[in-house]
Amino acid sequence: MSIPIIGFFNNKGGVGKTSLVYHLSWMYNDMGLRVLAADLDPQANLTAAFLDEERLEELWLKGDHPQTIYGCIQPLLEGLGDITHPHIELVSDIPGQPPLFPEYSIGLLVGDLQLSQIEDELSDVWPKCLDGNQRAFRVTSAFWRTMQQAGIERNAHVILMDMGPNLGAINRAALIATDFIVVPLSPDLFSLQGLRNLGPTRQRWYKEWQERLKKKPKETILELPSGQMQPAGYVVLQHAVRMDRPVQAYDRWIAQIPGEYRKEVLDEQDKDNVTIEDDPNRLALLKHYRSLMPLAQEAHKPIFHLKPADGAIGSHMKTVQDAYRDFEKLARIIAQRTHVVIPQ
Repeated sequence: MSIPIIGFFNNKGGVGKTSLVYHLSWMYNDMGLRVLAADLDPQANLTAAFLDEERLEELWLKGDHPQTIYGCIQPLLEGLGDITHPHIELVSDIPGQPPLFPEYSIGLLVGDLQLSQIEDELSDVWPKCLDGNQRAFRVTSAFWRTMQQAGIERNAHVILMDMGPNLGAINRAALIATDFIVVPLSPDLFSLQGLRNLGPTRQRWYKEWQERLKKKPKETILELPSGQMQPAGYVVLQHAVRMDRPVQAYDRWIAQIPGEYRKEVLDEQDKDNVTIEDDPNRLALLKHYRSLMPLAQEAHKPIFHLKPADGAIGSHMKTVQDAYRDFEKLARIIAQRTHVVIPQ
C-alpha cells in the first residue's frame, strides 16, 4: 500500500505555496504524524526554508549532488541503472544541530536547482510510454518511486510535495505522482488565470496517464503511480486587505474564486453563486502574518514556533498563537479530505 502524496500546486507563483507546505509539515509533525516533505521545485525554496546555508552548501556543492532528489534519479537519466537509495535529511528544530529526537523529526527529500535539467528528458519519454517502452515508464515514475521508497523507509504517514509554478514536464511527472492536490491562491487576477490553466491541464494529464498505464509492459514488475491527482480544495493566502489594494478589487477577485475553482478544476457549474465563506471546496482563508515572517525565516522556524527569544514579544505572541490555531485547523481539514489519520 502506497503512502498518500499531497501536492501543493498553482500555475501562478508567489502565492505562498512553499510557506504553506513548510508550515503544514511542522504542524503535522507537532500532531504526531511522521512527515516526509518532498521538494520537487527546481528553485528548491522549501529546502532553503528547512536548512541553514552551511548545510545547503554541503548538499549542493558536492560534485554529483548524491543527497538530493536530482542525485537520486541521476543514474537513471544517464543510463547507468535505476534510481538510487534516497537520502532523507532529518530536519532539526535547532538550526545547525542534529535533531534532538530523530525518530520524530520531519524527513526532507532535498531539492536541487539542477532538477531543471531533466525537463527535456521527461518530455521526450512521455510519448514513448504509449509504445510500452520500459525505460520511459521508469523515468516518468522516478519521482513517485523515489518518494515512496523514502516514505517507506521513514515509515511516513503522509508525503507533502512542493512544486514549481509551471505546466512543464517536471510538474507533469510530479502531478501524476500525487494522490491529492491542494491549490494555494491569492485573491487576484493572476491566481484566477492560474486556475484556468491548471484545471484543464490536470484533467488532460490524468487522462493521458491512464492511457499510458494500459500500455505498461506486462512482463515488468515495476510499480507505477495511479495518477489520481484528486482535487482536495483550495487555500486562500494573504487574504487580509492590503493598504495599497482597493477593497472593491479585493472583493471582486475573491468572490470569483468559488465559481472559477468549481468550473476549471472540478469541471462543474457554479451552484447558486456560492460565497467563499460557504464554499465546501475552500480549505482555509489564511492571514499573511507579514510582521512575523522575517522573524520565522531568520530563526528557521514556522511562525507558530516563535518564542520571545526569537523576537516575538508583546502583541506578536498573540499572533503566534493565532497562527497555531489557524494551521492546526487547516491541517485537520486537509487530513480529513485526504484520508490521513491523525493520532489521538
